Amino acid sequence: MPAEPAPVSIDVTLPREGIALVIVEGDLDVETAPELRHRLSEQVRAGRRHLLIDLAAVPFMDSSGINALLKAHEETRLAGGTVRLVSPAPAVRRVLDLTGVHLAIASSDSVDAALALAAEDATPR
Repeated sequence: MPAEPAPVSIDVTLPREGIALVIVEGDLDVETAPELRHRLSEQVRAGRRHLLIDLAAVPFMDSSGINALLKAHEETRLAGGTVRLVSPAPAVRRVLDLTGVHLAIASSDSVDAALALAAEDATPR
């Protein structure tokens, strides 16, 4: 009998208008990345143009996870928003660096730092 895939936990909080903090716990792989992709897309459709994705508790991410992040980046960009990754775990940060994703999607070391930058991005100019 095959092993049951590790579940992923995705919690969303709304720290400010137009900004969603998405906290992910667990592996992001072919089994779990579609759920993340769906949850991120829901936030954009609900009018939250700035997504902060906390990856501190994600020990592993494969190309499916990368794809979910890049799709969210494109969707928010088209809506005039941004995606910022928060505290990627070391193994995930390495994947982001090796694939060049870090060049497209910025990271912050803390939720507070990411929130400050997202609030700045959300301020009309």
